Amino acid sequence: MENSNLSQIRRECATTILGLYHRAHAGHIGPSLSCLEILIDLHFKRMRPEDVCILSKGHAAVGLYTVLAKSGRLDPQELDTYYKDGTRLAAHPPCSREIPAIPFGTGSLGHGLSLAAGIAFSQRYTGRSFQVYCVLSDGDCNEGSTWEAALFAGHHALTNLTVVVDANGLQGFGATCDVCGLEPLEEKWRSFGFEVQVAKHGNVFADLDAAHQAAACAAQKSNRPQCIIARTIKGHGVSYMENKMEWHYLPMSETQYQQAVQETEAHA
Repeated sequence: MENSNLSQIRRECATTILGLYHRAHAGHIGPSLSCLEILIDLHFKRMRPEDVCILSKGHAAVGLYTVLAKSGRLDPQELDTYYKDGTRLAAHPPCSREIPAIPFGTGSLGHGLSLAAGIAFSQRYTGRSFQVYCVLSDGDCNEGSTWEAALFAGHHALTNLTVVVDANGLQGFGATCDVCGLEPLEEKWRSFGFEVQVAKHGNVFADLDAAHQAAACAAQKSNRPQCIIARTIKGHGVSYMENKMEWHYLPMSETQYQQAVQETEAHA
């Protein structure tokens, strides 16, 4: 799919995301907007029907729900149930496995890559052919279980595993460099046995595509799993949210919501 079409999908998904959060008077808007291009790129350009995506940063669930609905993997009408009593679409992805596109409940950070690596490893015993994508956050990369899973993936040469780190530089309690610094992040993932590429502008589809293509090409030769470090912006596309830690949590007022929608619809 052309990047211009993906940009239109991004505008539509972002507007839906803002509406869902506003009606629910809920937070975690910033994290959903920072990884929206990552999720759209995967579901509209990269993934085949048999492939698997795990959103380890489960607090961005609304971004995932919206992309699943837009790509035909979830009934769009079900989005109206978000955050309501009895819904399958809670603040974090559900554990019920009733939604085929969501294989595991996530959100307690550090668990997603272990799940993804296990699924990728299972291919050797099932005879199936598929790719597993796992979207991590800065906070995920603070967790020891993430690096244990990375060791496992590198050791077993899980070439059917692709990690995408939504590296927006902020997390629940402040800037990543202050909470628990991750740099040099590229070198860390490479030392764990991954082919690593950086999308310098992780909210730009062309940059994401170039990074994925380069990593996949290198992995074919090296027999290694892949890691894309996407340098993103928390709250991307809404001026008063961008690079502001508080939008990890805050809900929007009516005035803030209207401004966010106007800026999103004007976003190129």
